[in-house]
Amino acid sequence: MTIEDIAKDLRDDDTAIQLLFAFNSVGKTRLSVAYKNATRNEDGKRTGIDYNAYSEDLFLWDNDIENDEANVRLNVLYSNLSRLHVTFDEGDVHEKLQPYRVSFDFRFIKYSDRDDEIRSISFFPAGMDPDKVPPMKISRGEERIFIWCFFLTLMENGDWMQTHSNHIFIDDPVTSLDDQNIFITASTIYDLIENHSDQTKIIISTHHVGMFSILFDWLKKGEKSTKYRNRTKANILSVKHGKVSMETHRKDVFLYHLRVLQVLQQAQREGDVRSYHFALLRQVLESVSSFLGVGRISYTLEQIGFTNQDEISRIVNTLAHKNVYYNDTDLPVSDHLELFEEILRKLTEQFEFVTHI
Repeated sequence: MTIEDIAKDLRDDDTAIQLLFAFNSVGKTRLSVAYKNATRNEDGKRTGIDYNAYSEDLFLWDNDIENDEANVRLNVLYSNLSRLHVTFDEGDVHEKLQPYRVSFDFRFIKYSDRDDEIRSISFFPAGMDPDKVPPMKISRGEERIFIWCFFLTLMENGDWMQTHSNHIFIDDPVTSLDDQNIFITASTIYDLIENHSDQTKIIISTHHVGMFSILFDWLKKGEKSTKYRNRTKANILSVKHGKVSMETHRKDVFLYHLRVLQVLQQAQREGDVRSYHFALLRQVLESVSSFLGVGRISYTLEQIGFTNQDEISRIVNTLAHKNVYYNDTDLPVSDHLELFEEILRKLTEQFEFVTHI
């Protein structure tokens, strides 16, 4: 198949939510562009919203080298979205940024003769008076977070969503992000699904197994899975013999649990276990439970040696909830950290496949 063929298949599939996993260089961005083109109306106009590398390319740093970076800023290139800049302000973007707990603040610099279109963004340390400190350049990860939140604000506040309601195609918004921010981004996407999937088709593609897995888990097994389970497809995009193919992942367990275990064990070795790691740990327990033919993680906990498995299961489910790392501190308390280490240790001791990742 060609990328264009896959785009047409996705277009003709009436499933409300599509998750796509693919390694880098398979063609996720090309697929998002092909899908945009395949869904244009008879007049050639876009019918949906597309977030991909081209969206990020609308933002370009001006490092002001000639003035020793005295006025470094992030320029916003003109596009058909510029007309929507009037529909929101800094406060709206701040609201989207809040879960990320960023250490920077910003202000928009607008054209005086273009109906409040944003020309550039100036950044400065949070809590500082922008008139008393020089502007600064933020990191690549912070830049990606800011651009993503900027686009989320466009979707929520402008007439973009109303006039482009056919689909939302989100392609890998997690480049350069650490794991904590990747899972916060997954949470913002889940919120987007909750708000718009009843009226709008939503497609998410990513190379990141963690983001794919957590969205798969929430949609297929989470507290609202009865609403989303039958409206969601998980697909794997791959290249075989030089041709791109898309396979529907029909099983209840996403078989990247070995990679998830690597992430958990690395966090433990480095002493960097965060609250969101409980979401990953819960996925591993569910994978093992499914392998054993039982759909309860309490059963797996019992098999690896816990006598209070129902209580431990309740704690793990609570700590795996997105609100724990979305709203609260990302550092688990000592009791929870000890529980995490005990579960991981017993899994490693009980199941031989864990020791060979």
